[in-house]
Amino acid sequence: MSKRNIVLVGFMGTGKTTVGRLLSEQTGMPLVDMDERIKARAGKTINRIFAEDGEAAFRTLERQIARELSAQSGQVVSTGGGVVLDPDNISDYEKNGLVVCLLASAETILERVENDNSRPLLAGEKREKILQLLETRRPLYEAFEHKIDTEGAPPESIASQIVALYETNLEISR
Repeated sequence: MSKRNIVLVGFMGTGKTTVGRLLSEQTGMPLVDMDERIKARAGKTINRIFAEDGEAAFRTLERQIARELSAQSGQVVSTGGGVVLDPDNISDYEKNGLVVCLLASAETILERVENDNSRPLLAGEKREKILQLLETRRPLYEAFEHKIDTEGAPPESIASQIVALYETNLEISR
């Protein structure tokens, strides 16, 4: 039996990439960053995709990548914050993986992404955009069975919690 995936979802700046790296180290499974995969497929940065092709084109690419990754096994997948906007993405990931949503407060997210200009949805007034996007997406993030608040928790601790959850879920699914 092939290993199920571990899929990290959550708003930007909640720690998906950092925790994903640690999970990869702890489990020996490769880390796949969806945004990196999208950039490679498009041959340009996410900012350029949004600027030149629009958000709809980005979401179409995101959907293709989610479909492909969910059909593979034995990997840690770090998704983009907006992957939750298409319920098919989550449905596909849940078929072959443990999906864990990472959460953080708007203030913590702002601190973490304050100097990051690679996020097209935060162009302009970051605080207002974060509050607005978080408010819109909160019900989607809150709907996940497995949620971990990354507020003040060391990434190593979060990764260990997820590994324990993953191992428990493997036992249940056997």
